[in-house]
Amino acid sequence: MYWHESIRVTDWFYIFFTENVGMAFGMEIFGKLFLTIFRLVAVSIIGYFLYKCIKYQLKMGFILCVSLILSGALGNIIDSLFYGVLFNESTPSQIASFLPESGGYAPLFYGKVVDMFYFPIIDTYWPQWMPFIGGEHFIFFSPIFNFADAAISCGVIALFLFYNKSFSEAYHLIVKKK
Repeated sequence: MYWHESIRVTDWFYIFFTENVGMAFGMEIFGKLFLTIFRLVAVSIIGYFLYKCIKYQLKMGFILCVSLILSGALGNIIDSLFYGVLFNESTPSQIASFLPESGGYAPLFYGKVVDMFYFPIIDTYWPQWMPFIGGEHFIFFSPIFNFADAAISCGVIALFLFYNKSFSEAYHLIVKKK
């Protein structure tokens, strides 16, 4: 797909090709190299935590939530590490090609993460009578994300909703026992 090309699946779901240089929702903190190193450290810590959760036979749902977070983070790391090395840059007029002769668009650790799911559930305009925002365009749920982002989000939300006590138990069991 071309950069920012979209395929309409329904009125509220599009496959929309974009590349994200930062973290969730395109936020950038301290540059790309810092972000990639931070991701590697975080995945190492989460991986160790998951290993201990399995070793101490914590609740299966809790382990699944942590696994979702770990797998999503790994997916984004793989994209970030290798995408820029393996593909040249996509533009509105050029489709990226795999292993181009001239090399990729970025060195190792500096690649972008591909995002593609877009759910503009409500696409409308604010009523004219509303102060400050009247008449402005409004899209409810405008983030564009990938499957790894969804795995991380679902894992974190499920942990908070269903395994709040399990998290503190896991912390005390794993950190205190070392």
